[in-house]
This record gives sequence, structure tokens and C-alpha cells, in this order.
Amino acid sequence: MGGACRLVATFVLVHGSWHGGWCWSRLAPLLRAGGHDVFAPTLTGMGERAHAAPPEIRLSTHVDDVLELLRFEDLRDVVLVGHSYAGMVVTGVAGRDASRLGSLVYLDAYLPDPGESEADVWPPSLAVGAKADLAAGRTHRAMPPMAFFGLEGPDAEWAKARLTPQPLSVYLDPAIREPLPGVPARFIHCVRGPLASVFATFAQRARARGWPVDELATGHDAMITKPKELAELLLRAA
Repeated sequence: MGGACRLVATFVLVHGSWHGGWCWSRLAPLLRAGGHDVFAPTLTGMGERAHAAPPEIRLSTHVDDVLELLRFEDLRDVVLVGHSYAGMVVTGVAGRDASRLGSLVYLDAYLPDPGESEADVWPPSLAVGAKADLAAGRTHRAMPPMAFFGLEGPDAEWAKARLTPQPLSVYLDPAIREPLPGVPARFIHCVRGPLASVFATFAQRARARGWPVDELATGHDAMITKPKELAELLLRAA
């Protein structure tokens, strides 16, 4: 008698601003425990690669980071997950070459329309400081308080020790100029914390596109605060 067939998925997890591949370290083992492959790259100029940032880094560099990972590891049918800023990155990846993608997951992430940069879609509450930094010629955005990410106590201490200043120039370029190709996609909205209302806007965009939208009762950094619940949602995308 034949045994039951079990799906093995490949997840590529892309972090947001100030973060690095380290931020998935609580989530990735939960996915791997089910036999799935997990890649969690750190984008150029961030995390443990902060020392290697060129003087002016652009969104296209981070898109290249992910595309080259897919190519060099020969990954196929990938579940590509983008958190926060990385919504711009995964959108750019899909717009450049969707041939290795199985689905997209926007985890409390920016979901741009064609022609929009992240700076274009910042709400006023987030835009003032960052735009002032850009106007003053500063190259990096200072780290916000840990409460910004919905983190407190030991979680906040753990993350604060690893966060690095965010290159500002990546916010200036559109992710795509044309509509995304028909890659299945879904949105996960973190409904607590100071950023909940910001990303509710993009959850609504996802609904308007007919995408499934899940909610997590936690702050913005769900991979740190609710890794088990997040893993269960990500497995739906596989």
C-alpha cells in the first residue's frame, strides 16, 4: 500500500527595515521541523551585512539579493515571504522574474501599486522624520523604540541588540512599473501595536485584489512574538 503524499515547501523569508535574517530564527525551525526548506537571507547593508553597505544602496540591490539567492540555490515553486519594507522587495522580485515563485506572502508589509515607492505610501506619522533625514542628506534612518515593533521585555532586549540603522535610499524607487504577474498571493495583518492602522491600509488593498487576508493578534514583529501561529498561517500559502 502506498503511503500518504506529503508536500514539502521551500520558504524564502525576507526581513524588513532595521532587521536581518536573524529575525526569523524562532520561526524557521518550526517550518523545518515539518520537512520544509527555509532560506532567510540578510539583505545587503543590513544585519550582519551592515558593514558592507555601499554609499548609496537602492531597492534594486535588495531585489537582486533575492533573485540571486533563487538562482544560485536553484530554488523553484518558492513561497516568498516579505515582512514590512520587504513587501517592496518581494514585489520587485515578482515583477522582475516570477518564474521561480509559487506564491507570495505579505507579512504586515507594504503592498505598492505600480509606480509607487515606499516613501510615496508612508502615512504622515511615519513620513515626517524619514523625509527630513532624506532632505538633510542623511544616509540612514535611526532605530525607533522597540514598542514600534510591538516588542517588550526580553523580546525587545533580544531584538534591540541586533537591529541596525536602516539605509534610507532604498525607499526612493518604485518596486514595479507594471501590474504584478498572476502569482498567488495572500496578506497577513498584525492587528495590535502602533503600526496596526498603517498596515490595515495594505490589508485592504490585498482584499480589493481578491487575496486571502489573515489576521494575527500581535504586534508588527510576529515572527518574534507569535512564531507558532505565524508558521501555521505560512503553511497555508504552501
